[in-house]
Amino acid sequence: MDRSWQVVVMYIMTHLSLIFFLYPRNIIASSNEGHWMLIVVGLIIHFIIITVYTKGLNYCPNKDIISIYLGVGKGVAVLFLLPITVFFIAISIITVRAYSEIILITFLSKTPLWSILTLLFLVSAYLASKGVEVIFRTGVLIACLFFPLIILIFCSSFQNTDWHYAFPIMNKQFSFFTNSSFYVSFFAIGGSFLFLGFIQPFLTFQRKKIFLGAIILIPCYILAVYIPLLTFGQNTASTLMYPLVMALDTVELNWLMFDRVTSFFLLSLITFTMLFISLFLWNTVRIFNTCFPSIKPIYFILSITIFNFIISLLIPDWDTIEKLFVWNSFLRFFVMFAVPISVYFCGKRLWREGNIGKI
Repeated sequence: MDRSWQVVVMYIMTHLSLIFFLYPRNIIASSNEGHWMLIVVGLIIHFIIITVYTKGLNYCPNKDIISIYLGVGKGVAVLFLLPITVFFIAISIITVRAYSEIILITFLSKTPLWSILTLLFLVSAYLASKGVEVIFRTGVLIACLFFPLIILIFCSSFQNTDWHYAFPIMNKQFSFFTNSSFYVSFFAIGGSFLFLGFIQPFLTFQRKKIFLGAIILIPCYILAVYIPLLTFGQNTASTLMYPLVMALDTVELNWLMFDRVTSFFLLSLITFTMLFISLFLWNTVRIFNTCFPSIKPIYFILSITIFNFIISLLIPDWDTIEKLFVWNSFLRFFVMFAVPISVYFCGKRLWREGNIGKI
């Protein structure tokens, strides 16, 4: 059955959990002017990689990327699935640990870190244990609850903006290419699309609707950066750890049930993140279960969750989290470029072999 709209909703939600969190800070820190240029570069790369990736998946419509790689050879499967597995585990640890930091700062300053990590990991593990269909149905329900109010919040976020802060609009030296923060920002560009290769044949989707989801994300990338820029200006925004959250904290909506807009906004992001982590945990378990089919998936879920929890506890502070984001960039770029290209060529090869066999 075609589940394109469920897939599109999940595609949008998993990206929003990354876009609205650290992406604004990384882009603002990468350049003093012409921030739209950095956004455009990232979006162009985003559309290129999902074009190549989905085209490769279309060659084998009833197979996931595990089957595609194994169809070419075990060596190819190990070469690509091992980095993907490490990437999934690393991104889960870094994301949950980073979000737990903002939860401590904003909501629960006196709550021990281990209890917050336990909540985030347990909810994600529970959803992963229920399977991909439950994750996607939950995603649609959460989207119906949170999307309308998020749209209203962003429509109201311009009440304190100054459009003079948008200038100058050009970075003629393209200096951002030499700034490490620019490359860390690709965490929100290429950190979430891989799940499209794992959900087939459980959930089928139309390629063109994925592009619709990517188009919907374009204003989100822009607003995430320019709302804090237009509210505080470059000099002030560049000093903030969470510039978008701070900008939304200046918005006053008397009709909202929460005392502050940021309370609702962060609650929605945390919910999106738990779905994001549960989906990546399910993807990781799929890989492990293919390697060790005799072991029940629930044991993998528990083992990976406990491992992620322990490693997250060992991360001492925010400075270490930022270093992990930088160190993870090398693996992220490998996954961003090598996986879509390899899926394209492997899928095309299997498609040709299948057609030759029919002649």
